[in-house]
Amino acid sequence: MSDPVESVGPISALIPAVARAHRTLAGSLLREVGLYPGQELLLMLLWDREPRSPGELARELQVEPPTAVKAVARLEEAGIVRRERSTEDRRVVLVSLTPQGRALRGRVEQIWAELERRTVGDLAAGDRERLAELLAAVRRNVGEVGPDPFGI
Repeated sequence: MSDPVESVGPISALIPAVARAHRTLAGSLLREVGLYPGQELLLMLLWDREPRSPGELARELQVEPPTAVKAVARLEEAGIVRRERSTEDRRVVLVSLTPQGRALRGRVEQIWAELERRTVGDLAAGDRERLAELLAAVRRNVGEVGPDPFGI
């Protein structure tokens, strides 16, 4: 017996199923370094350029500011980032990596490579390229702003 949701909208049924499975896999891999899915995205922004304000991080991650603030707080509790007042404008809080946060970069990059490898499996290079194109088109169709990557 077929799933009635899949028979009405097979693509729309597959997208959340794939997203959940991908997030579960990412979570199991990231757990090795004490991170939750989405936190590595925030760290990637900081590895690219720091310090950044929580508001800037929220815009880049396409989440609401309270979501970014909560993610930063969790990473700060874990000793991965620190928050400090800007010396130029004391109203602004800036987020920077700690040495522990910088040290995670290589391992997180390895985890993302493994996540990518397991995600695409044995797809041929051409199929991978086409899948990336199709997913980008779907993203444009449904809009750029997505759900909270932190699950908060």
